[in-house]
Amino acid sequence: MTHDHLLFDRRRVKHHRDRAANAAEKCDFLLCEMAARIADRLGDVKRTFPLALDLGAHTGLLAEYILGKNGIETLIQSDMSYSLLCHSREGGNDNLKIVADEEMLPFAENSFDLVVSAGSLHWVNDLPGTLIQINRVLKPDGLFLAMLPGGETLKELRRSFEQAEMSASGLSPRVSPFVDVRDAGSLLQRAGFALPVTDSETLTVSYAHPLKLLHDLRNMGEANALLQSRKGCMPCSLLMLMIDYYMREFSDPEGQISATFDLVTLTAWKPHASQQQPARRGSGKTSLLAALK
Repeated sequence: MTHDHLLFDRRRVKHHRDRAANAAEKCDFLLCEMAARIADRLGDVKRTFPLALDLGAHTGLLAEYILGKNGIETLIQSDMSYSLLCHSREGGNDNLKIVADEEMLPFAENSFDLVVSAGSLHWVNDLPGTLIQINRVLKPDGLFLAMLPGGETLKELRRSFEQAEMSASGLSPRVSPFVDVRDAGSLLQRAGFALPVTDSETLTVSYAHPLKLLHDLRNMGEANALLQSRKGCMPCSLLMLMIDYYMREFSDPEGQISATFDLVTLTAWKPHASQQQPARRGSGKTSLLAALK
């Protein structure tokens, strides 16, 4: 992929995650929500997955929810940030943590029974390419289960920055684009997965002030890493314009502001002969006309 087609500065993504290592557990509510929901989805699958990969493991929060469930005996925790992995919680052995970039997976083909990911895949430049790699490292009939921010995430913050910049120096991207749930299923199919299912859930969080939201995003390692954004410190005047618009347009009668997180879940399987197959075109024996009579 040429530089012209890149969205994110992966070095900045890594820097933000390294910087967040000491503070991530203080504002990990979003990861907690994702981990709990992934664990619930996994619990509905009546299968065992002895060897699993947690891709983009952060501080290992997901391990607390899924290790030992569904027959998971070994969970490899992988993240591009060594600092985050060093702060990994109880639940994974030190020798099962691997520093790896989600865009260049170092794992052998047909290695894992399960690949899970919570809140990391939205930072890759080539999501279809990463999904192809995930498919490759799964064993046949292996499960891929991930959750990532969707298109409506931080829509209030995005709108507030857009209005502020139009009043000041012109538009510059400040909030990342996120995957649309309607496109996610076709991305899974393009990557060679079988039985893809995608859905989204909305989580609305209240904050006392927009600066508290920005503070939490920074401590999550979710600060702006867009290549096309303006470099350097944000002008104080622009920040104040953004805050003014946010407070005016997205606050409740008590003065609390809302922040939307659109959580998109991807579920798919690596193809295997044992899986249910769609009926061959033209093989139906019942007339639709007869059924409608």
